[in-house]
Amino acid sequence: MKRAWIVLLAVCVTLAAWVVWDNFADGVDTRDEAVAVSADPTQWQSDRIAQGAYLARAGNCVSCHTAPGQAPFAGGRVLGTPFGKVYASNLTPDLQTGLGTWNAQHFWRALHHGRSKDGRLLAPAFPYNHTSLVTRADADALFAYFQSLAPVANAVPEHALRWPFGTQPAFAVWRSLYFKPATFKADAQQSPAWNRGAYLVQGLGHCAACHSARDSLGASGELDDLSGGLMPGANWYAPSLLNAQETGLATTPLADIVRLLRTGSAPKAWVNGPMGEVVQNSTQHLTEADLQAMATYLQARAQVAAREPSEPDAPVLSRKVSLRSAQNGAAIYKDQCAQCHGDQGQGQAVALADGTRAMAYPPLAGNRAVVMPQLSNLVQNLTYGGFSPVTHVQSQPFGMPPFVLTLSDRDMADVLTHIRQQWGNTGANVTEFDVGRVRVLQAH
Repeated sequence: MKRAWIVLLAVCVTLAAWVVWDNFADGVDTRDEAVAVSADPTQWQSDRIAQGAYLARAGNCVSCHTAPGQAPFAGGRVLGTPFGKVYASNLTPDLQTGLGTWNAQHFWRALHHGRSKDGRLLAPAFPYNHTSLVTRADADALFAYFQSLAPVANAVPEHALRWPFGTQPAFAVWRSLYFKPATFKADAQQSPAWNRGAYLVQGLGHCAACHSARDSLGASGELDDLSGGLMPGANWYAPSLLNAQETGLATTPLADIVRLLRTGSAPKAWVNGPMGEVVQNSTQHLTEADLQAMATYLQARAQVAAREPSEPDAPVLSRKVSLRSAQNGAAIYKDQCAQCHGDQGQGQAVALADGTRAMAYPPLAGNRAVVMPQLSNLVQNLTYGGFSPVTHVQSQPFGMPPFVLTLSDRDMADVLTHIRQQWGNTGANVTEFDVGRVRVLQAH
């Protein structure tokens, strides 16, 4: 018995030593002397700042690192997780509360190794598994941009994570299980556009952070996992970018994918919820070449997935709709929805600033998002309303009011069932319990 305890203790000590070595042996020299200096610092720094500003938009850094109503990049925005609250850091060069005492080596270590200036392990709510792919040149450009901002004194609160999830040992174990510093490697079998798109999607864009499922410890899928998942803390469902029933990117014209990323709407797709924020703060500002690259990569991935054998979709299990529920759903749609979405669910188009037309109020007939088995987004939209993103071609957003004070859970279930089963739609029924479950999850 004593020998077994000795063996167990030795194993535990060995594992602990491995975790410590695995998390702190990054080999980064953080002294100022380790940072290279250009022979032409004025022009070089100006170019790097401009490049960094562009890259910050590509990474949508402002969305997480800006609290509502506060200065951009000053931090403090609350990020909800199943383990508690995480507060985004201050990226301005304030000496006391921001990055004012950091150098480029510190910043590179944060992106590539997930460690702060003082060596502390960063909470994995910061997607350092994705930013680890960012090249050193791009990391330096980002740092130059953040250093060029006006300093903002904003002391960000400490994370409010339940014990032991917010401790450094917990972060170390998590990293040993799920994280390894990585370098982006171009695929020689693919085109330059495909590789550029892969770099943006897997790296700064960190698309899999939302578009993949998370396990019980909050870890998302691989960097290129785009199979869809429920966003923890937000209760929005990021649809699969590989599945024909959820997004259909494999057969969508490339120009329509580019348009969706630039404007938030395309002939058969519209963004809402967190993706609207991505379009507004990030993708609409990218160059045509980068949008084409991302679209090329995403479509190629979807086409490969379409060729792979898959299990048949489960049959739609529709329960019988009572006459009362059917009549109630139809009446609510006529009174509250038809004015914008049309009597036949056809939607309503408007002219945009670039001379094209887009759906101000998207059609509900034939809409993949309407019939999707995952109900979170439908209930979120109906409960809290929402607006389309503000873009260069649509300066005034179109929106839907919240119905949280107007419709009961039963009313919401009835009208959603009506929408999911009219005009050729074949979605399953929605029950009062379904609506209540989504709303309870959102409240927590």
